[in-house]
Amino acid sequence: MIRHLVLFKLNDGVSRDEPRVVAGVEAFRALGGQIPELKFWECDWNITDRPIAYDFAINSAVEDEGALQRYLDHPAHQAGVAQWREFATWVIADYAF
Repeated sequence: MIRHLVLFKLNDGVSRDEPRVVAGVEAFRALGGQIPELKFWECDWNITDRPIAYDFAINSAVEDEGALQRYLDHPAHQAGVAQWREFATWVIADYAF
């Protein structure tokens, strides 16, 4: 199994309640039911306000590297990524477990 973690940081001046951010969150929340390769899916806002904290997180798991690539290439994933590019930056980590 491969864990796929993503941490998002909203760009300066962007707030969680902006319509484009709300739409981006909704798009990512829906992915768990849209992409069969996802064996585990959760995402939500960070609940702490420490200066080094990121704002939003995705924690997911897929079977193997092939499944990870199919997830990354899936049109629903690509659409969500395109939305988030407008208002956030992110870091990822993929590791076997």
